[in-house]
Amino acid sequence: MSSRARNRKFGLLLAATLAAGPALSEEDSRELVEMPSMMQQHMLANMRDHLVALDEILGFLAGGNVNAAGKIAESRLGMSSLDLHGASQIAKYMPEAMAAAGTQMHRAASRFVIAAQDAEFEPGRDAQHTVYGALQEVTSACNACHQAYRIR
Repeated sequence: MSSRARNRKFGLLLAATLAAGPALSEEDSRELVEMPSMMQQHMLANMRDHLVALDEILGFLAGGNVNAAGKIAESRLGMSSLDLHGASQIAKYMPEAMAAAGTQMHRAASRFVIAAQDAEFEPGRDAQHTVYGALQEVTSACNACHQAYRIR
């Protein structure tokens, strides 16, 4: 399939998805969390990096490299990444439940690392299910926060 045809197909799929989703005119009922513009930009940059990290993790998992997936997860999403993201500065502006959701995501990422490391020693279908289940806990925490809160 040519690049042009692929782009057209993607555009049609995107349009269909948007048309089938919730109406754009619906009021956003998520809780608005107010913070300085600089903190908003910092938080959005962190979340974009989280998406890139998830994409890289999935790529490594697809290639069978769970060790590399675990390294990305811990350094960019796990509890070890909190200083890198300036979590303590951002958390000052968050409602307690939002901060707890963020902590849940970071802890889930660190638990994913353990599941990925264990999968290196116990390869097979059960280990794969455990790894993907642990990764789903990460994305579930992200989704829960995004469903409940907004910063704009």
